[in-house]
Amino acid sequence: MTAPLSSTKTRDALRISARVSAELLLVLVMLAVTLWLLGRMWSVVWPLVVGLLLTTLTWPAARFLRRRGWPPALAASVVTVLFLLVAAGVVALIAVPVASQSGQLTDGVVEGIQKMREWAAGPPLNIGDAQINKAFDTAVSRAQEGVGSMVGAVVTGVSTVVNGLVTAVLALFLMFFFLKDGPRFLPWLSRQLPGRLAADVPTVFDRGWNTLGAFVRSQAAVGLLDAVLIGLGLWILGVPLVLPLAVLTFVSAFVPIIGALFAGFVAVLIALVSNGLTDALIVLAIIVVVQQLEGNVFQPMIQSRGLGLHAAVVLLAVTLGGGLAGIVGSLLAVPVAALIAVVWNYLREQLVDPPQEPDGTDEPDGTDEPDGADEPDGTDEPDSAAPVPS
Repeated sequence: MTAPLSSTKTRDALRISARVSAELLLVLVMLAVTLWLLGRMWSVVWPLVVGLLLTTLTWPAARFLRRRGWPPALAASVVTVLFLLVAAGVVALIAVPVASQSGQLTDGVVEGIQKMREWAAGPPLNIGDAQINKAFDTAVSRAQEGVGSMVGAVVTGVSTVVNGLVTAVLALFLMFFFLKDGPRFLPWLSRQLPGRLAADVPTVFDRGWNTLGAFVRSQAAVGLLDAVLIGLGLWILGVPLVLPLAVLTFVSAFVPIIGALFAGFVAVLIALVSNGLTDALIVLAIIVVVQQLEGNVFQPMIQSRGLGLHAAVVLLAVTLGGGLAGIVGSLLAVPVAALIAVVWNYLREQLVDPPQEPDGTDEPDGTDEPDGADEPDGTDEPDSAAPVPS
């Protein structure tokens, strides 16, 4: 016969479940309010985020100059100007070859379309020219009907470009100020916070900064390796626009998984249009091999334990970020997940019980010193030598 349930234990279990559910609900409400506030302030938050990402990329150069005795303002100015020159050079590397080879690429597209028509006209599809022309006429008429929406899309695109330029300018100014005054931020923050927060918050900020820097620099290194290897393969096969495709591969590396798929798709498409199906398949094989080397060799060697995130967590984070905020969400998903992991690990460290002393060590023997493990040791007070980003 089955023993009856204990009413006392059942009530306790329900009470605990209700309390935990209420606490989780409060946390979710707080998270929703935080996300809503971030959305309302996105015009300020987004340049701030971009500025931080750029600062993590350029901080090693500024730190090098500062350690050589350069004034902070001068070091930040030189690094900012050099960054602008490099960015302009990257844009030129993409724009000039595309403009010079646009005619060749257009001819390749036309030839590719003609080959597709010839293939569609043969077995097993047997689609005649009349059907193709009818479909083309239908597409043209629908495009003419949608002129109004196209104009609206153009206006929206212009607005997006303007917003992007404003964001870029603000991010550059913020990067300059972060490079100039960043090391003074954590000591200042320590002096503003009371009690234990004066040590906890700067420590979390310092770890988060190191994690963010590790992400940006490791992605840059992995993207450079991908760009070199894939670019060599494209150059050997004689695919046009090798340099722009290599630069696109490097830039896309900052969006894990999705960026690599996008860059690979563009490279295969251009190879198919310009060189034919055989070279396109070879390019696809090169990209697959390089991506496998990246995932199994390059990233583990370069990133090491800098982020401490499993590959499945990265994939889920990118998918969730893309679903919530599109390309921006995909870009920020991994660093945000890494920062959440930093906060969680620090909280775990603070919540773990200290190791218990062996029995008998608490008995007075005349030589015991006061145990300072649980006593204030001065670390809770604001420290002028608080962690500084390095």
